[in-house]
Amino acid sequence: MNEIASPIQRDQLIRLIQEGYDHKTWHGPNLKGCVRRVSSEQALWRPKRRRRNIAEIAVHCAYWKYAVRRRIRGDKRGSFALKGSNWFTISARLTQPAWRDLLRLLDQEHIALLDSVKTAPWSKLTQGPGGSGKRAAYHVYGVAMHDVYHAGQIQTIKALYKQALL
Repeated sequence: MNEIASPIQRDQLIRLIQEGYDHKTWHGPNLKGCVRRVSSEQALWRPKRRRRNIAEIAVHCAYWKYAVRRRIRGDKRGSFALKGSNWFTISARLTQPAWRDLLRLLDQEHIALLDSVKTAPWSKLTQGPGGSGKRAAYHVYGVAMHDVYHAGQIQTIKALYKQALL
């Protein structure tokens, strides 16, 4: 039997993506909950020079949702909304409307990934190697864990930001 073979597991993949991003969880805030009340000033703040800020983490998460969706659908590279890949430097003045646009991008990429997981043939998710030799379902699971990991980082940065204001 495949490592991910049963039809019910599509529902589990969907649930994982949703919990990591915007559905209620038992473990604490999900990614969307972590950025919900963050101001543009807070999103740009760095805990230390050369450390990531919340805006960069949010865009990084959007990018990996895009990358996994692209692998599932077989889309061409280079179609992400921002130029570049993986980590994007966001250090210029970030206005509140520009910050909302970045959060909208994160939302849009989440919805597009979720739609891809819901509509892709199950065989596309579970058979044959993806971009790194792993099945697409492996990357879907990974992106859910990625959201939770970065949600924890964002919570830490928010706490450090509050402390820095004292």
